[in-house]
Amino acid sequence: VEPDWASLTLGVFVCQACSLLHRSIPHITRVKSVHETWDASEVELVAAMGNSAAKAKYEQKVPAFYYRPTHSDCKLLREQWIRAKYERNEFEFIEKQEPYSAGYREGFLWKRGRDNGQFLSRKFALSEREGALKYFNKQDARVPKAVVKIETLNATFQPAKIGNPCGLQITYLKDNSTRNIFVYHSDAKEMVDWFNAIRAARFHYLQVAYPGAGDEELVPKLTRNFMREGFMEKTGPKHTEGFKKRWFTMDDRRLMYFKDPLDAYARGEVFIGSKENSYTVLPGLPPSTQGHHWNHGITIVTPDRKFLFACETEAEQRDWIAAFQRVINRPMRPQEYAALFHHKQSKFNNSKRVGALYGLILLPCYVVLPPTLCFN
Repeated sequence: VEPDWASLTLGVFVCQACSLLHRSIPHITRVKSVHETWDASEVELVAAMGNSAAKAKYEQKVPAFYYRPTHSDCKLLREQWIRAKYERNEFEFIEKQEPYSAGYREGFLWKRGRDNGQFLSRKFALSEREGALKYFNKQDARVPKAVVKIETLNATFQPAKIGNPCGLQITYLKDNSTRNIFVYHSDAKEMVDWFNAIRAARFHYLQVAYPGAGDEELVPKLTRNFMREGFMEKTGPKHTEGFKKRWFTMDDRRLMYFKDPLDAYARGEVFIGSKENSYTVLPGLPPSTQGHHWNHGITIVTPDRKFLFACETEAEQRDWIAAFQRVINRPMRPQEYAALFHHKQSKFNNSKRVGALYGLILLPCYVVLPPTLCFN
């Protein structure tokens, strides 16, 4: 699609969505529709620069880890990208990148309480040297409330879910279960700097973990958006329990469900394997299924059992099936077999704890892994 707008001061063509963001910094850029009448001086100005020359100037030193937003990203990321380029000139002068590239960042963020749901100011510290993100419940506390390893850290902007335009969801693994932290800051630049500092820490961690990998292989692993989120109904393993409405988050092969979208911990997780491992997704529910209020069913068949879900609309059913199918069609990587193993081991350990309460003897089940895999 050809852009319909141009910045007369920067000499670049922009799409309509970006033109609205350019209007928010009128002291830097002045936009005009290509369908309006232009005078000769305006034509000469844009012709003298152009998008390629502007990119070479304003993006000459963008760090590999810095997130370059697309049209589908939230307004915050797109606006701060434009401001970083044209207003702050961050990618022309490396010293201006220190807030997210120094290897250490410390500051206060508003964090949602796990139990009461209130947002309270909490001190956060990110250290590449320690390989961790920490947060403290008290300003003068020396011992952190939580230590999050960079290895499993992820961050994604969730303004609608959190109810704040600068809302960021941080996730990590704790005892092989996903833990959510919801934070925001009143300053948009501050929040995006935190996001890119996390990406920088992840980037340098992965460079050490995978010394032969190039930037094009590492950058997609720095942070990720969820494949899909939304409400569905689910039932239990016996398929005789009533269906309950739950919030579902699909994070690659992990399908997690929560009672509330802002819960810190998932009520449960479903690992979505590949078709080579006998995973399939089917529209509809078994004929004998009862107890669901929504009529658009989905059945996920795994080697262990069937998982039954119901969507409110046909469009939601179609979108969820498409998301499941994309993952199932993709062959599993070695590290995903490791994730499957830990997922099953975690389920066994939970069963063992329950069994101990009732005097049961439980035998472990083992995952058969391809002979070429090694987790040393």
